[in-house]
Amino acid sequence: MRTLKYAILGLLNNEPMTGYDIGKEFSKDLGEFWNAKHSQIYPELKKLFDEGLIVYEIQISGEILEKKMYSITEEGKEAFLKWLKQAEPLEPTPKDVFRLRMYFSNHLDVPTRIHLLEHQLLQHQERLQHLRKNNERHQSIPPHDSVDFGDYFILDGAILRETVTIQWLENFIQYCKSL
Repeated sequence: MRTLKYAILGLLNNEPMTGYDIGKEFSKDLGEFWNAKHSQIYPELKKLFDEGLIVYEIQISGEILEKKMYSITEEGKEAFLKWLKQAEPLEPTPKDVFRLRMYFSNHLDVPTRIHLLEHQLLQHQERLQHLRKNNERHQSIPPHDSVDFGDYFILDGAILRETVTIQWLENFIQYCKSL
């Protein structure tokens, strides 16, 4: 399945955008859980155009700079909504190098293990701080039919995930320090 296809259709379902604007979305909110590079986005835009799921108009900026403003077609909206309504099977657990190392941490001395755990803890604390800062833009739960609802929903889950990961790391650090 070309998941990037549906991510782009979802963005264009919200509003028309240039390829550059789409790329910026993957470095902002979407980047918290999905990524795509310009080298992936532009070929996908061409495929979507060839499939009749999007159209574009060329806009002139300045005297000679051209940019393509992409919009979703009715066929594109139908394909996006069909995909959106599908139940998703649980993905395999993502690979996590840190957890793999900790699985074999019995081969480490305790100070090294604690150092690795504390380093990981610091990174998760920084990520949690970043997520909470992003969530400040939501004063309350946005209306369920607003563009902001999905962002709030995903941020809430990410904050919970990081909070639990931090608790897990802190517990294990305390355990290791008691050895």
